[in-house]
Parts: sequence; structure tokens; C-alpha cells
Amino acid sequence: MDLYFYNTLHKAKEKFEPIVPGQAGVYTCGPTVYNFAHIGNLRTYLFEDFLVRTLAYNGYQVKRVMNITDVGHLSGDMDMGEDKMEQGATREGRTAWEIAAYYTDAFREDLQALNIVAPDIWCKATDNIAEQIALVKSLEEKGFVYRTADGLYFDTSKFPEYNRLSHLPLEELKEGARIEKNLDKKNPTDFAVWKFSPAASKRQMEWDSPWGIGFPGWHLECSAMSLKYLGKQLDIHCGGIDHINVHHTNEIAQSEAATGEKFFNYWLHGAFLNIAGGKKMAKSEDNFLTLDRALLSKGIDPLAYRFAALQVHYRKPMEYSEDSLRQAEQGWQSLRRQLALLGDGFGRVDDAVRLEFQQAINDDLNMPQALALLFKVLKSDLSAEDKRATAQDFDKVFGLDLFRPLTEQNVDIPENVAALLSERQQARTAKDWLKSDILRQAIYEAGYLVEDGPEGQSVKSR
Repeated sequence: MDLYFYNTLHKAKEKFEPIVPGQAGVYTCGPTVYNFAHIGNLRTYLFEDFLVRTLAYNGYQVKRVMNITDVGHLSGDMDMGEDKMEQGATREGRTAWEIAAYYTDAFREDLQALNIVAPDIWCKATDNIAEQIALVKSLEEKGFVYRTADGLYFDTSKFPEYNRLSHLPLEELKEGARIEKNLDKKNPTDFAVWKFSPAASKRQMEWDSPWGIGFPGWHLECSAMSLKYLGKQLDIHCGGIDHINVHHTNEIAQSEAATGEKFFNYWLHGAFLNIAGGKKMAKSEDNFLTLDRALLSKGIDPLAYRFAALQVHYRKPMEYSEDSLRQAEQGWQSLRRQLALLGDGFGRVDDAVRLEFQQAINDDLNMPQALALLFKVLKSDLSAEDKRATAQDFDKVFGLDLFRPLTEQNVDIPENVAALLSERQQARTAKDWLKSDILRQAIYEAGYLVEDGPEGQSVKSR
């Protein structure tokens, strides 16, 4: 069956035609590991997981690469400001290398909690410095870069299709949205491919190069590592919509200038997670919520967030509130309870049902429609065994762990936690929801998660 994606490059749905038949190369922009990922970031990784699972469901052999940005991502606009890794090190009194290792591990744990399939290849910017220097050399030899006081810059005037991905006039891509302009640049849209270390101080992360000691520009790593690890499988490149106008635009310019060949055929971008007032969640706005703060500390299973993400198409903004997450958890738990009542018999997936499901997911990852089909199946006249088989088949894409046991009771609950559980049950009986939530938090801080079901509270170690 044909598979269609909305390609930002051409602003249209297009049939997916891989470079290598039966295979799909996918590059997904990873985190800058100077802090925890927030649940807005994680929404993007969820959409990319639905993509990878959909490709696999269609029989493709998927090779997915994800980078870890551990150097070069500056805090200001257009290659100005402090490196976020150095900034994180100062904030926490640790080295930049320690910061990178700590937040990389935290990010991996977040992916695991959300049941996101791990990339086939993890690649760190600091492990691929030689490849990035080689790419800059190629650009220099072809006349695409020039030197300023603070680094080497890509001359966008020499790449006529610079705005091909953004579809915006060049004047709308100019720098200076938040801080001063760089007057040394020839064109406002020019970007750094190599930055020099400040003469007056030594950076924690810096390398020798033909141009002097310094570090790579942020955009460079994704080009160098895409070309290294995917080579002739530059099929799909993903990220959030905030990457379109600068990061991905710059990747295309420097990659195609260096190789003379097209850089990725399909560009997919996920919309923001918004908070109250329609404002996007972002670290720069200091309004971000981590997985721990938004869900785990409140006793909400991370897969409830995955369930919520399935109900909103990846190209549409998703609204966050604690109430919406609690409703999502209730819906996810209710679905699991319905499936548990089907028994453990094994049936088959109706061909017509599978076809309808595949048509939904193949239509630009229409997960809301695919999820609605599952509920339709559960209300149908199919046998319990066939309904179970259908849910198992669909969950290859949903990744909701629908047949996980409903409760994971802890057989050795400490007395202090048991007392808190008893007090919380009394609060729930009295419909004192504020006190119930306060006690849930206390139980969480004691090392346990509470789940509420029709049989009452259940608790498990976290």
C-alpha cells in the first residue's frame, strides 16, 4: 500500500518513494543535552516514533539516526551568545562533559518511559569533530565560506535556493530577533560553520583546526553525521517546526553546497505543545515541564501522555493541561481494562480492518483516525479473540503497551507509605481532591507511584 507524508519541502502530501527499495533512512534531530528535555520536546520524539513504527508496519527496514548535541548550540540568535553546554556547566558547577553525560542519560530514560523505540545509531557531535572539519574544508575549497573575527561563516548569497524549505522571502529570515546583529557578516542569513575560541579564556570543549582552535557551528553536526551514517539513504529528515527556518534550512545549504547533491527527499515537522494562552512550551520561556514534573510526580503514567499525543495529528498544535493528562490516563486505563476482559485467546485480524488501519496511518500518520478505528473494533461484532488480535496488531504502531498487567502491586509496602495510602483513600472518599493530590506527591517522594482504577488504589515502586 502506498505511504504518504506531508513534505515541508514542497508543502504537499507526497508518496513515499525510498532511495533504496524496501529500506528507509531516517534522521531525527536529537536534544541539546544541557538540561532535561521537556514534554514539548518529547512530543516531537513521539511523532517520530509513530513514523518509524509506521514504516516498519509497512515492511520497511528502517535505519534511524539521532544526534546528541553536546557542543556548539549557542544561547542567542544567529551564532551569538554563550554555548549552552558551557552555560549548563556554570549553572550546575560541573564540567560540560559531565553535564552532557548526565542529561544524555536522562533523555534516554525519558524515551524508555514513553516506549519510544531507540535509534539504531546514536551519534554525538563531539565524537564527530573530524567529519565536521572535513565538511568545512570542502565548503572552503568551493568558495562558500569566509572568515570573520569570531569564526568561519557560510555565505548564503552563493546558495540561490537558501529559502527553499522555509518558503519565506529572505528579508523574513534576517537575524536580530532577540539580540544585537553581527556586523561582521556579509549577509544577515549567513551562519557559522566554525567558531573560534575566545582569546582571553579557554573553553572546556574546543579543538584544533586548520583555522585555529575552536568548535563547530550547531548546524554543522547534523549535516556531517547524516552524510556519514546514512550516506545513500537520505530519505526522511524530521524535527520540530521551529527547525524549519534556520537549523534545517542551514543544513540543506551547507550539505548541498559541499556535495552537489540533494540533501534528503522528505522533511517532516511536528507542531508545538502549547500551554495556557496558546504559548509554546520552551526552555527559553522558562515555562517547560519535564516528564517527571508533569507526569511521574503526579502519579500519571508516561504512556498516558503517549495516548494523548495519538489523539492529535502531529502537524496540529497540542494543548497541555494537567486535566487533559489525567483524562488521557483515564482513557488509556479504560482501554486496557476493556482489553483485559477479552481473555487471552488468540484470534486473527480481519483483512478489511487491517486495510482500514493501514490506510489511516499511511495517510501522513493519521493516528487520531487509527485510534478511533480501534474503539470501533471493540464495539463491533467481532469475536473477543479477534478483537484482542486486532489490538495487538495496532499496538505495534501505537506503542501503548496495551496488554501490560493492569496492576503491579508492591508486596512489601513500608508502613509510612501504607499510612499515606490509607489517608489518601479517605480523602478520595470525601472527594477532597486537593488533599488526594498532595498525598499522591508524598507517596511519590517516598519512592512509589499510585494508580487509581475501578478496584481502588494500586501502588508500585518507581
